[in-house]
Amino acid sequence: MNPGNSRARRFEEIYDAYGKMVYRLAMVYLGNHADAEDITQEVFVKFFRKAPAFNDKEHEKRWLLRVTVNLCLDELRSPWKSRMVELEDTYLTQGPGENDLTYAVVNLPKKYKGPIHLHYFEGYSVEEISRILKISVSAVKMRLKRGREMLKIKLEENI
Repeated sequence: MNPGNSRARRFEEIYDAYGKMVYRLAMVYLGNHADAEDITQEVFVKFFRKAPAFNDKEHEKRWLLRVTVNLCLDELRSPWKSRMVELEDTYLTQGPGENDLTYAVVNLPKKYKGPIHLHYFEGYSVEEISRILKISVSAVKMRLKRGREMLKIKLEENI
């Protein structure tokens, strides 16, 4: 068996298993389809190039999420991004009301987006989020609390 084929097959399995999750997290941080697709591609290129060894599937998943968060934060900090003018909100393609929660999450300050998304959309516990984002458990709890408060205010404004 050709080792290149098994590596390509492994990459394909990983992409099929986690591609949508990585894309959703990138969308939450960046709020733009093109940027989220770029980050998703970059995450899996890093995965393919580094071919890290993992203890288990959960470790693999956490690595992908961590790389996604890091790349998104780098993208948000880039001088190029700060000079861009958004021509349209590409994230919201459905009618009013259908994406209120998504819109509210995307518009949270960046330090609240990750914890809110990982907890409520990906189902991670506070402890797991702490390990993924490399922040303390108390910081995760506080960001979830403040993020929920901000979401409540934004959603009540839309009613």
